[in-house]
Amino acid sequence: MARNSVRGRKSGRGARREDAILSPDERRAKGQELRDVVPRWKQGDWKPPKDRRDPVDLLVESNEGRLADLVPIRFGRMLQSPFAFYRGSAAIMAADLASTPVSGPRVQACGDAHLMNFGGFATPERQVIFDVNDLDETLPAPWEWDLKRLAASVVIAAQHLQFGQSQAVKAAAATVRAYRERMADYSSMRALDVWYDTITLERVLEAARSDVERGRIAKRVDKARQQSAAEYVFPKLVEHVGAVPRIKDQPPLIYHPSAEDAPGVTTQFGEALAAYRESLADHVRTLFDRYQFCDLAVKVVGVGSVGTRCAVMLLMGGENDPLFLQVKEARASVLEPYAGESVYGNHGQRVIAGQRLMQAATDIFLGWTVGENGRHFYVRQLRDVKISAVMEGWDSDLLAIYGKLCASALARAHARSGDAALIAGYMGSSSAFDDAVGEFAVEYSDQNRRDYRAFVKAVREGRIEAVVEAP
Repeated sequence: MARNSVRGRKSGRGARREDAILSPDERRAKGQELRDVVPRWKQGDWKPPKDRRDPVDLLVESNEGRLADLVPIRFGRMLQSPFAFYRGSAAIMAADLASTPVSGPRVQACGDAHLMNFGGFATPERQVIFDVNDLDETLPAPWEWDLKRLAASVVIAAQHLQFGQSQAVKAAAATVRAYRERMADYSSMRALDVWYDTITLERVLEAARSDVERGRIAKRVDKARQQSAAEYVFPKLVEHVGAVPRIKDQPPLIYHPSAEDAPGVTTQFGEALAAYRESLADHVRTLFDRYQFCDLAVKVVGVGSVGTRCAVMLLMGGENDPLFLQVKEARASVLEPYAGESVYGNHGQRVIAGQRLMQAATDIFLGWTVGENGRHFYVRQLRDVKISAVMEGWDSDLLAIYGKLCASALARAHARSGDAALIAGYMGSSSAFDDAVGEFAVEYSDQNRRDYRAFVKAVREGRIEAVVEAP
């Protein structure tokens, strides 16, 4: 399907009303008919368009509006490897995906579904679950885009870990197959059962290959719980200036902003905090009102987010009762030029709405606001038993297992907003679709290497500046 046919559509999501009464078998049959327009083998195509933009130009454009002093840190982090580069180059792949064939159905897409944007976190009920956990780029879009970015990240991760080509292909195929098979399961489930499905810690432990691996996972969860506790976080991030708690400056990664960078600093962000409070549910406002604002400092996070305005906020509910909130700037999704503009006027609200739709459970403090400079922000807890993958030392089998977990989470997220039976019908029950997307992932990994080399060359020639942080 041509790129223009994607861009011009509404940003709606889910099954059409006239299709809602069809049985799952009838909807799967309709999905199968989509192959007449876009055969599954075409999903394996990747050839750079003749008018493909210079990837370095796209990266430079994505820096517009970022804090200029932090942009070299962003590029320094991307300089570390082709895998690190891939993590920070969602804008490049969004442009590339827009030129690829799509079957038609749309979902609430993550927009940046690489391996490192999945992980564990605690639900409000204090259960640890596995899910997609970074949705800064979320937007309704073709379902294939997320899956192709995930599959390509598996191949690029395999190359980063120095696995052979056959192992990379096997891991990518296992990832796509897990998505296809899980979507087939969702296509026959009741809507509420799909909505309530969760990848619990117990399911993750079942996917582990041995008691040793299960023990390692359990230790990671215990450590994350300990590091999320107020007794651990408070002394690491806070010092007392007299009797007043204040976030410690640790430049260049944590520091207090100037009035120019954060216009609300002189008024303690009163209007922005009030707007954030209004975005919370009534019962959460009651909880939030128990806390008093104490301090805010810029905190550099991630790879792709570096240079955007991100901060950590300290609130106190009592002498030994801190609450840390992360404040992240929300900019237009990288998908917008190709999938259509968001229906939300505030990009923070766009992120939160997508998060609530795609995740099995969300942070109770999720909310959005507008800064005095007119920038959009969303807010969440800084740490809540957040667990990210540490790939170093993995073998190819473990990479494949993790890829399948990510694919299962992605399928569940897509099934909540899209028509699982329609998508499942298109993919079918054979390996034809798996092989096609696996082929795309391998070919796109080569494209990523070419783009990375162009990026390194631009740094060496002084076209862009990169600062490599000390270990």
